[in-house]
Amino acid sequence: MARKTQTHPKITLSASRDIPFDKLRLSQSNVRHVKAGVSIEELAEDIARRTLLASLTVRPVLDETGAETGMFEIPAGGRRYRALELLVQQKRLARNAPVPCIVRTDGLAEEDSLAENVQRAPLHPLDQFRAFQAMRDKGRSEEEIAAAFFVSASVVRQRLKLAAVSPVLLEAYAEEAMTLDQLMAFTVNPDPARQEQVWEALQRHYTKAPHEIRRMLTEGAVRASDKRAQFVGLDDYVEAGGAIMRDLFQQDDGGWLQDARLLDLMVGERLAEEAAAVRAEGWKWVEVAPDFPYGHTWGMRRLRGEAEPMSADEEAAHAALRAEYDALEAEHADAGELPEDVDIRLGEIETALEALEARPLRFDPEEQARGGAFVSIDPSGRLRVERGYVRPEDEPAPEPEPEAVAAEAATGDAVTHADPGEADGAPVEEEDEGERPLSDRLISELTAHRTLALRDALARDPEVALVAALHAMALRLFYRYALDSCVEIETRSAVFGTQAPGLADMPYAQSVEARHEAWAQRLPKAPEELWDLLAGFDADSRAALFAHCVALTVNAVHDPYHRRPRALAHGEVLAKVLGLDMARAGWAVTAANYLGRITKARILEAVREAKGSEAADRIAGLKKPEMAAAAEELLAGTGWLPELLRTKPVPADEAPEIELIDAGDDPSEPAPDTIVAQSAQDGGETAMCDPEATGEDEPVTGEDFARTAAE
Repeated sequence: MARKTQTHPKITLSASRDIPFDKLRLSQSNVRHVKAGVSIEELAEDIARRTLLASLTVRPVLDETGAETGMFEIPAGGRRYRALELLVQQKRLARNAPVPCIVRTDGLAEEDSLAENVQRAPLHPLDQFRAFQAMRDKGRSEEEIAAAFFVSASVVRQRLKLAAVSPVLLEAYAEEAMTLDQLMAFTVNPDPARQEQVWEALQRHYTKAPHEIRRMLTEGAVRASDKRAQFVGLDDYVEAGGAIMRDLFQQDDGGWLQDARLLDLMVGERLAEEAAAVRAEGWKWVEVAPDFPYGHTWGMRRLRGEAEPMSADEEAAHAALRAEYDALEAEHADAGELPEDVDIRLGEIETALEALEARPLRFDPEEQARGGAFVSIDPSGRLRVERGYVRPEDEPAPEPEPEAVAAEAATGDAVTHADPGEADGAPVEEEDEGERPLSDRLISELTAHRTLALRDALARDPEVALVAALHAMALRLFYRYALDSCVEIETRSAVFGTQAPGLADMPYAQSVEARHEAWAQRLPKAPEELWDLLAGFDADSRAALFAHCVALTVNAVHDPYHRRPRALAHGEVLAKVLGLDMARAGWAVTAANYLGRITKARILEAVREAKGSEAADRIAGLKKPEMAAAAEELLAGTGWLPELLRTKPVPADEAPEIELIDAGDDPSEPAPDTIVAQSAQDGGETAMCDPEATGEDEPVTGEDFARTAAE
């Protein structure tokens, strides 16, 4: 028996017709009330460019008897109608121009409006990307595409970049296995094979966050902000055949240089050229490297050069620029804000003045022949040349002090051999030999008395004591073979036996170096002139130099071969008193400086401490390198520090009181937590001054001490 086929009635579509624009009006039944999407102005321009691509849906307006009035209402297509209305107002479209319309009579007007908006499926972003790519392939420029769709050229470039991602990833995006933000991240690296490799790796990764995708895609590349890239120049790198990866969707600081080997080769060649020019100046040696370890010049003597004088033309130019600068400042002294052109001109003058005032240095040819220079790159990517360093092995043999030579020549062996008459400790009567030189023993005894009295006098004058200590410290830290002080303070700048990566480029390292260089330029060349300069310093300058010298002697580095537990404990005390905060000072945890060099358990502990257990659990299953990299991302900006770098605050009621012992205090009962000085000559015992035990009626003043030292 044959099955009976069910039949459906044939559908009759609504009629379409052209209706004059002036016979149309908006319907109150349109369900769209919230403005969204393309503006009316942009839609009008699109209609003017391509005409109307979709008909309006209209319903005839009926009179009271139900007859058509010849007017039509628009329940669906109101934005198109408003765009046409704008073109009519602009005289670009006739008021009675025919408009393609679909005439509806069945159902409700609200139903027409809602159905048109709900049933219309929005275009998938991937289709837009591919459409832009198709237009580009057919010869349209990025600017033409941008103008056609009322977007910027940068938006078109972004869409084209997305369309160029590996087809495998585009398919994953189309199937909603990947978000748009993730797809954007994949555009960083243009290699489809590498994109697919990272996408495959992400399936086993703890996170598929866009920042992690970017990190994985740029591994092995060098940031354009790296000082090596800045030194070579991005244009020269590209001209040499190097490629740069760019991120069109986030700030990338210039992108990433893909060919690290080419970059290092170019850096080496450029540094070698600069080193050849420096070597031609007459230096004995020139060392070249992109980076030198922190403290690489310690133990070397620094030569002091003299600035080249300005020529007559340079002096005239300098005077003219200075006069123009002063005139502009005086003219706008009362202005709340400088005019833009004046501000620009003042900046130009400042730059020109700095160039004229930054004079090259001249060195003594004999000294230059035994000295050398270091050629490297500074943190900002500019050439750094450190001239005028003499290695210890290149130093001439130190000459004996002139006074000692003169004394030996005048007294023969008297100063170096004991008096035979006092060899056994008992004086021996002998005939008068005239002005026979004093014996060594007698000289030692007399100067011992004088030295002890000198100590007592110095202890009574803290201001002169500060100058004397500062003088001894500065001699050891800024001069070599300086024997111009009787104050035996052993001061040395601690050399770091272990070099931490990037130590020289840290903010605190640069601050110490800049401060030391500034003081070196301020102090005299000859060590014998140092005392007079320090004695003439004001209290603030003296205190600043003293703090710098003391700071250079700090050594709180843990050395496995030289155990110093008490010194390290004092370093902790010093950090507490100073309120040292390593995060604020500029140290930040990375895989290179910490996370990649500890166990996985410690990595998880750090993340748990800073970000919570949930964050630590997310990376718990990763391998060590991936875990370290992920932890670096999680800890960025948190200020987290390893235990060794943390400083515990000192409670106010436990802070030590630092004071000087006044001459009137009883030294046998020092105040608690008082810091007192120790003398190495006293066998390490605390040296207290008892003013009544000295028998001195008039203590030596600072003026007397200075005069005696000068004599």
